[in-house]
Amino acid sequence: MKKRVISAIVMILILTPILIVGDIYYVFFCSILGMMALWEMLRLEKNIPNSMKIFCYIWCLFIILHEYKSIEYQNALNLPIILLMFLIFSISVIINGDLKKYNYKDSVWLLIITILIGVLFNSIIRIRYIGLQYTVYCLIVAVSTDTFAYIGGRLFGKKKISPNISPNKTIAGSVIGSIIGTIVASIYYYFMISGMKVEMLLLLSFVLSILCQCGDLFFSSIKRYYGVKDFSNLIPGHGGILDRLDSTLFVVVGFLLYNMFI
Repeated sequence: MKKRVISAIVMILILTPILIVGDIYYVFFCSILGMMALWEMLRLEKNIPNSMKIFCYIWCLFIILHEYKSIEYQNALNLPIILLMFLIFSISVIINGDLKKYNYKDSVWLLIITILIGVLFNSIIRIRYIGLQYTVYCLIVAVSTDTFAYIGGRLFGKKKISPNISPNKTIAGSVIGSIIGTIVASIYYYFMISGMKVEMLLLLSFVLSILCQCGDLFFSSIKRYYGVKDFSNLIPGHGGILDRLDSTLFVVVGFLLYNMFI
């Protein structure tokens, strides 16, 4: 627990000034986090050629930095990029030649995680350029939901929400986390941002709170599939980058989609 608390304090001390200052410092920081997150995913598979790993890092960084200043979220990725990636990753199977070591399943998996990590961390950068207050709002949704879901689960949780994916998460914890997370985030938005009807704000915060927990469960399902407890040990007491940002990433994507359609 001591190690976990110390790591949390260090993360706050590092993230806060970078988040406030923003600009190229924030972009560089998030790009590094994205590369670390991709590394955490790539290390799960043992048969990926080093040449393809290098290629994935290059493509992922390109997606992370693609049009990140644009408020038009649909610019995060476009069809020509996807098609070009599809062709290159498909050809890699032919060039490798040894289907026992590297085949179409590996190629598709690489394609998916490269796009996934790229778009998720592009979103983290993009929302900061939309506004610091919106970034803080998303962080509040994620942190308050996770915190009170944990507390609620410890105090009242009995029935598991998805025992095969995350044995420690309970229905009671999920409900409590969503309710309190919605209230806390909505209060911040109402007083610090405003400009939205209360009922719409509550609905948005509630949906984002649900997405927060979906992000946690989605990445937990990947860990369960590969039989690992954490994606890495980059953050002492917390696990890896994806272990800490899984919920936040889904919240940010959800908010940007809302911002695009509304």
